Amino acid sequence: MRRLAATGAIVIAAALSGCGFNVQSPDLFLLTRTGQGTKLTLLVNYGGTLRCNGGKSRQMTDSMLITARDLSDNLADDGTKNLTIPATPRTIFYYRIKVQQGAISFPDASARTHSELAQAELFAAQAAQQVCHLSG
Repeated sequence: MRRLAATGAIVIAAALSGCGFNVQSPDLFLLTRTGQGTKLTLLVNYGGTLRCNGGKSRQMTDSMLITARDLSDNLADDGTKNLTIPATPRTIFYYRIKVQQGAISFPDASARTHSELAQAELFAAQAAQQVCHLSG
């Protein structure tokens, strides 16, 4: 009886390991910055990783992950509305952020009147420098 129970436990353990507990975390948002200089693309994952310009995943710091999660929450309402602010002649960078709820597009000057957009610009610059090791 014990041998049967032990065999059963081994079979269950093998089945569970085959199911794989290596669950992929969802993406928080995809940020694309175009304009003067090199195009920047950041794919931010809920699990704390960041892909820079389609490269391999890199680990973010805990504080940067908290900022990314807050940013995702703060952009949800604008994403639902598919907020689009057109570029102006003075635009240096233009941002597009895809969140689960929709997309937001805006020029850098929009940050003056929308704090969540300023937060997105700052996150992009910090992530580019600190995680991707690119110029801001």
